[in-house]
Amino acid sequence: MIFKKYHIEKILRGKKTMTRRLHRRPYRVGHKYRIQRSWYNWTHIYIRITCRFRQRLGDISPKDIRKEGYRTLEEFKEAWVEINGSWDPDSLVWVYDFEKLPTSEAGEDPPFPFLK
Repeated sequence: MIFKKYHIEKILRGKKTMTRRLHRRPYRVGHKYRIQRSWYNWTHIYIRITCRFRQRLGDISPKDIRKEGYRTLEEFKEAWVEINGSWDPDSLVWVYDFEKLPTSEAGEDPPFPFLK
């Protein structure tokens, strides 16, 4: 699962536990996924999907904005546009709750020089 560097940092700090995606093929609940910075840049960080549902992008709640790692809807919108190009509140997205897996389940956490 690909995340921007600043999102990976939020995941590591426990500030991001939810993500929204536009893709057609959903990730599976209960499965673990390795975080990537790009198609060819893998980390040793793993997450497990704990919940998945469909929702209109514009129906994001204040609680979910915080789970996405943001303080306000405006901050979330800015990041969404940077990543996806535009904001359409009627777009249907996949919403995923996830947990960062501890070292014992995901393998040893490496040093993270790519985050600096």
